[in-house]
Amino acid sequence: EVQLVESGGGLVQVGGSLTLSCAVSGFTVDDHAVGWFRQAPGKEREGVASICHIIVDATSYADSVKGRFTISRDKNTVHLKIVNLKPEDTAIYYCAALSGPILTLKEELYPYWGQGTQVTISS
Repeated sequence: EVQLVESGGGLVQVGGSLTLSCAVSGFTVDDHAVGWFRQAPGKEREGVASICHIIVDATSYADSVKGRFTISRDKNTVHLKIVNLKPEDTAIYYCAALSGPILTLKEELYPYWGQGTQVTISS
C-alpha cells in the first residue's frame, strides 16, 4: 500500500525557515516522482516543487518559489526546505507521488497523496 506522511509544519515567524518531510512507504522514491503542493486559504492548490531520479536527482520549482524552496530526498523521505518565509507561504502543504521519472507540477498526474501539514507564517 502506498502511503505518504508529511511532517514538519507549524507556526513560524516571517523570515524564518523550516523543513517539511514526506515519508513514503509502499514504493521506492528511485522509481517515482514526488511533488510538493500547497493550498492557501481561499486559493486553489498549486505545485511548488518536484523531484525524480534520472541517473541523478532532477528537480523542478514553481517560479514563485525559486530561490527559497529546495526539494531533496534521503532514501525514502523527501524534504522541502523553505527559507525567508513570507506570509503568503501560509498554506496546507501536501506531498504526492507518481510512478516513473516524470518531473511535473501538474497535480492531476499524481495519484498518491498525503494528508497534508499546516504551515502558518506569523508577522
